[in-house]
Amino acid sequence: MDCRVYHTGEFAKRARVSLRTLRYYDAAGLLSPGRRTEAGYRLYTETDLQTLQRILALKFLGFSLDEIKRYLARGPRRLDSALAQQRAMLLDRRKQIDAILRAISQTERLLADGQPGWDAVTDVIERIQMEQKTEWMSKYFRPDQLQTLDALHKSAYSPEAQERLARRPEWTEADQERANAQWAHVAAEADRLAAAGADPAGDEGQELAAYKQALLDQFTQRDPQVEAGLKQFWERHNALPADQQPLAGVIPPIGSAGSAFLEQAMAALAERRAGN
Repeated sequence: MDCRVYHTGEFAKRARVSLRTLRYYDAAGLLSPGRRTEAGYRLYTETDLQTLQRILALKFLGFSLDEIKRYLARGPRRLDSALAQQRAMLLDRRKQIDAILRAISQTERLLADGQPGWDAVTDVIERIQMEQKTEWMSKYFRPDQLQTLDALHKSAYSPEAQERLARRPEWTEADQERANAQWAHVAAEADRLAAAGADPAGDEGQELAAYKQALLDQFTQRDPQVEAGLKQFWERHNALPADQQPLAGVIPPIGSAGSAFLEQAMAALAERRAGN
């Protein structure tokens, strides 16, 4: 129970932040003290101090205000996943900066040799992007697995869907790391809730189902042809012998009980949304 309370100035000094920072976080909906004096002045508690420490830590780690707000709403059980995603994004950003510096150096050498300016830049960028993609994908897939993925992609998606997917930004290692963390959370939560005997139509089951659906919608962008292709992709992928499934070691597996739980939760979510 919070016994000690602080006026705004005291709290700012205790937390080593400015009054302007406190007002900014209050206006942003990140830290709004629930107590006030009879005169209407804000009163902060030790719980508010802990929340502020989380905000400052996440901000230092590069999270946006919207991401911090979502994290605070979900609670600390999502911290590992959030940190994994942030690490992947920062590593990708560092690699991108290194690649840009390398592209500048290579382009400068080409210009010094008399090659046309923008043609040289384009050639260097294309070469570096191909090197980057080959480098990170080799961490996850063998050459034969990449061939299998390419064959599955071409057979599952219609030409129109393939064209739409090709117009999207290049899938990066940070994207892969983020997807791994997100789907690992889905698998772990499904197994946990199933073991706990939770109701698939209950609050936790529906929260997980909505999270999975949001991941699917993020990829398909609710494009019917992409949705149909994704469904066929996984049907054909899972029909392969276990030792020939290229994504078996990348996407975290869900136990049979967790898989059944998640299927029921998704069905309940679809029924609920259809009723609305």
